[in-house]
Amino acid sequence: MKLALITDAWHPQVNGVVTTLHELVEALGPLGVQVSVLHPGQFKNRPCPGYAGIDLAVRPYKALAEMLDRLEPDAVHIATEGPLGWAARRHCLKRGWRFTTAFHTKFPEILKAALHVPLFMGYALFRRFHRPSSGVMVPTQGVLNMLQARGFKNLMPWTHGVDLSLFTYQPQPIDLPELQHLPRPWALYVGRVSYEKNIDAFLDMDWSGTRIVCGEGPLAAQLKARYPDVVWMGVLPRPQLARVYAAANVFVFPSKNETFGLVMLEAMACGTPVAAYPVDGPLQVMGADQGEPTGGVLRQSLAEATLQALQLPRQEARHRAQAFGWPHTVGLFKGYLTSIKGEGKP
Repeated sequence: MKLALITDAWHPQVNGVVTTLHELVEALGPLGVQVSVLHPGQFKNRPCPGYAGIDLAVRPYKALAEMLDRLEPDAVHIATEGPLGWAARRHCLKRGWRFTTAFHTKFPEILKAALHVPLFMGYALFRRFHRPSSGVMVPTQGVLNMLQARGFKNLMPWTHGVDLSLFTYQPQPIDLPELQHLPRPWALYVGRVSYEKNIDAFLDMDWSGTRIVCGEGPLAAQLKARYPDVVWMGVLPRPQLARVYAAANVFVFPSKNETFGLVMLEAMACGTPVAAYPVDGPLQVMGADQGEPTGGVLRQSLAEATLQALQLPRQEARHRAQAFGWPHTVGLFKGYLTSIKGEGKP
C-alpha cells in the first residue's frame, strides 16, 4: 500500500505531533505500508508568526498537487490543518479522492491565546476543514465528545503510543552528573515553552526542590529572565531526554488544552509519576475517565497534585504506560485508512 501522509509538523520541529508521526511512519513500514511524508521542508517556507521554531509552507498548492499526482497513492492521510493540510484537502476534493484527517492539537485554543481569535471562529474553521474527511482520528474520548458537540462528524478514537524500549523503567530516580548538585526532589516539565502550555502554573507553584524545563518556544527568553532559578535544558536528543525523565522525582503537566500529552506517557514509561489537572489529556493517559487515575495524581491545585505524586510507586506509572504500546496504535491507524477511490480498504 502506498500512503501519502501530509503534515505541517515535521522535523526539525520538536513536539508531540512530530514524535507521534515519526514513530507511526517507522512502524508502518514492516506492515507493508510505503509512506511518503510531504512536509514543510520540501517547499518554500517561512517561520510561523509569533511561534518560533515552526516553519510553514508558503503557497504550496501547485507543488503539492504535482507531488501527490506523481505518487499515485492508494490512501491519503492529512495530519494537520496548516497550509499543507489545506492544500492537500483542496487537491483531494478536486480529484475526487477520499482521505482521512487527524485532530492532534487544539489550535483554536492556541489562536485564542496567541492572537485573541474567538473560539467559535477557530472551531468553525476547523469544522470546515474536517467536514469532507472520511474519518477524523481523535486521540481521546473527551476530545471526541467535545468535537461531536461542536458539530464535527466522522470522528474515530485513535489513542497514541509510547516507545517502551527507549523510555525504560527505573525503580528509583537515576543520578545525572550534570545536575547532581541540585536539591531534590526534581520536578520536570517537557514541552513547548509557549502560550497554550500554561507553563506559568508550573513555574509559579510552591516547590522546595528543583524545577527543570526541557524545551524551547516563543516564551523561552522571557521566562528564563523571570525564573533564573529554574534549570533550563533546552531541546535534548531523545536518548538524553529519556535519562532526564528517569532522573526526575515527578513530572508536571500544567497544560489544560492538550488533546493527549505524549510527554506524560514518556515520563510514566520511565517510572516517573505525573501531576496534572483533571482535563482531557491527563484523564485519558491515567485512565481516570474509566475509574481512579493510575500512575499520577489529578487535582485542581497543581502544587497539591505534585506533592501527592511523589508518594506513588514508580512501578505503577510504568504499568500504566505499558497499556499504550505502539502495535495497538499503529493497527488502529492502518485500519482507519480508506482507499482514495472509496472502494473498501486501500
